[in-house]
Amino acid sequence: MSGSTTAKPPSRGRIDKRQAILSGAFTVFARRGYARACVVEIAEVAGVAKHTVYNHLGDKESLFRSAMETAADEVAARTLAVVELLSVDAGAPPRNGSPAKDLSAPLEDLAYRLLLRCGDEQSTALRRLLHAEIARFPELLDIALGPRANRAAEVLADRLARLALSGRLRHCDPEEAAEQFLALLTGPFESRSRFGTRAVPDAELRGLARSAVRTFLAAYGASATGPAS
Repeated sequence: MSGSTTAKPPSRGRIDKRQAILSGAFTVFARRGYARACVVEIAEVAGVAKHTVYNHLGDKESLFRSAMETAADEVAARTLAVVELLSVDAGAPPRNGSPAKDLSAPLEDLAYRLLLRCGDEQSTALRRLLHAEIARFPELLDIALGPRANRAAEVLADRLARLALSGRLRHCDPEEAAEQFLALLTGPFESRSRFGTRAVPDAELRGLARSAVRTFLAAYGASATGPAS
């Protein structure tokens, strides 16, 4: 029998401390920016000793990258959860032969929920930090535009493809349609929110959702005229 040993998995306490440090770090970086943030304040917010921060995450740069990646993963997971609420049966013709339901209602609900996620505190702080620190940390683009962040767009493309196959949307390139659907939301939202410096009232969010869906269905709706691909 060999003398090698199997590495023990990290303890629950160690995992909890790491999560507390990353959460505290993101809070402080969002509040101060990278240059003005200090590890002492991060440790205070996380409720740990300063040396514990270094033991878990290393130096300030490593801490910043890890905090940004963790926040991006959390935002991506919540966005994905919203997209997954869109049923492929949305607007399907009932089996009793009555008229099909309007697809605009479920798409508007999706659009509104996505705008809520886009405007929440963590998402807004993440975008601010990305814009502020991208020159110093260009690798942040891999976090913001990488596979995790793109998962919601991929799932949306899959839902739109199924809706097109069932005849509820026009034949289209689903990835392009998903990209344009999201752009119809994020572009106007950034303008209305003044790039995250203004809280957008709920009535405006609902209006943006309606407008985006109306434009989207004008191009991709089953009754739209002209090629959509």
